[in-house]
Amino acid sequence: MLNELKQKALKEIQGAKDLKTLEELYRQFLGRKGELTAVLRSLKDLPEKERREKGKLANQIKLELENIFNQKKSEIRNLKSEVQDGWIDITAPGILPALGHFHPITKIRQQAEEIFQSMGFTVAEGPEAETEYYNFDALNTPPEHPARDMTDTFWLKNKKLLLRTHTSPVQIRYMESHNPPLRIIAPGRVFRHEATDASHDVQFYQIEGLMIDKDVSAAHFRGILQEFFKRFFGPEIKIRLRPSYFPFVEPGFEIDIKRGKGDWLELMGAGMVHPNVLKAVKYNPNLWQGFAFGMGLDRLAMIKYKIDDIRLFYSGDLRFLKQF
Repeated sequence: MLNELKQKALKEIQGAKDLKTLEELYRQFLGRKGELTAVLRSLKDLPEKERREKGKLANQIKLELENIFNQKKSEIRNLKSEVQDGWIDITAPGILPALGHFHPITKIRQQAEEIFQSMGFTVAEGPEAETEYYNFDALNTPPEHPARDMTDTFWLKNKKLLLRTHTSPVQIRYMESHNPPLRIIAPGRVFRHEATDASHDVQFYQIEGLMIDKDVSAAHFRGILQEFFKRFFGPEIKIRLRPSYFPFVEPGFEIDIKRGKGDWLELMGAGMVHPNVLKAVKYNPNLWQGFAFGMGLDRLAMIKYKIDDIRLFYSGDLRFLKQF
């Protein structure tokens, strides 16, 4: 099925004569409601072994088609430019178009999404300008919690709105409109009112996860995270859980990772979803339980690519970006 879809897409792309047709084909195959996108979303219903195999093939086909779309777009633009000049020198050597490439955080986000999607997680998104209710109240954050202060949160002129400090509000919004069981990830940009240095910035990217079912335990959580990090960093990775506190989980954990003989690195916060959070979205905590986690995509990129300053990601320095 996937190879047939690939051949169909290749034939249609090669036959495109203008950019409008090419854009329509992109939406047909790779858009949010495209045919290949639908295949990726259906993987969660397959057995684990088949899901992993088909997920890998589907992602390879996706990257290949994206490259072919870009090449065809450049070809059409170059042809149009030559025709407008009045003549075409058919003896001139071909000129390779200058191709762009993904930002390192975009690459990390795509890789993380692909791994979690292969394990049955759905990608969910939400607004960056949030209400106090979704960012704090529904997540069991006490009124006196310091995170609500002006020194930690960017409050907008409209006192009821703020720039989200994490992507956890996406989890609340998703649970309000979906019945359990469910498993989602919520990647996106977040904002913190804090001093900027090599490891902190006022904006960065997170990816959070949530799984709700009737018999979900911390053991399930550890297993999923172990599998994710093995695929992301390599089979030598080790993880450990340390007790911690977050208002929206109970119990809460800090997750550390270790590569080979290196040092332990603190990477994320997590825990079992607090009953008050389940009540806020009208889930019965006596029937449903689950885990939630959150980690910085910038932090993942810094570890994977051995980058020592988070500010480089947002500097716009092409000398840095072209390395990826």
